[in-house]
Amino acid sequence: MTKPVQARSFDAVAAAYDAHRPSYPPALFDAVEELSGAPLAGARVADVGAGTGLGTARLYERGARVTAVEPGDGMADQFARSLPDVPLVRGDGDHLPLRTGSMDLITYAQAWHWTDPDRSVPEARRVLRPGGALALWWNDGDPAVDWLVDQENRMRVFFGVEVPAAPSRDARFRAVLPDGLDFRTRQVAWSRRVPVDVHIANMATHSDFLIGDPAAVRDFFDRERALLTALFPDGEVEEAYVVSLAVAHPDPQVSGVSG
Repeated sequence: MTKPVQARSFDAVAAAYDAHRPSYPPALFDAVEELSGAPLAGARVADVGAGTGLGTARLYERGARVTAVEPGDGMADQFARSLPDVPLVRGDGDHLPLRTGSMDLITYAQAWHWTDPDRSVPEARRVLRPGGALALWWNDGDPAVDWLVDQENRMRVFFGVEVPAAPSRDARFRAVLPDGLDFRTRQVAWSRRVPVDVHIANMATHSDFLIGDPAAVRDFFDRERALLTALFPDGEVEEAYVVSLAVAHPDPQVSGVSG
């Protein structure tokens, strides 16, 4: 399964993705402003890999002049229903359909890992104005919360992935930040309380499950629901997250105009 095919697996579950995936806390956008050195209000922002607009909506609420970039048909359709007043263009980070020097900020909310940095970094440099910033962030389960670590380990076993000796908060930075950029990083802890079924539905929208064997995936979630129901008899869980944010100011690069 190639990365582009796996990335497009979300199109079939766009409505569930929009309904059940977590959003982002206000403190994250405070940190984006601090690390980028500029307010979001009035800023020209490209939110790349926008999906159904979970991150885009928060940027728009902060007053950003945001344009969403999304490659997937299903995700784009759901975005248009959720955020009809926000411009949406079709494309991806490796081929941004945006003018050279047109953006103050480029954001990737849970999406940078789907790009090819050899292409997406030069594209970010091209599209950003001089002094503009690139902001990447991910929601991950808080490794300080035992039940979430246990669940993550069960998932790793299910997918045949090595279970780490100890969970690490900075694993996301080590795994996906591209070389050659001077990133400043920040981590923001937050949580939301949801019913067990919503938590399971959130998990089910992750691409590894979407491309997995349907029968095996159903069996995994049946067992997971039983474990969580026993652990949380009131039927609700508190999903604890750490948002890992990295912001850099790439040097602008002059090249041809795209889009």
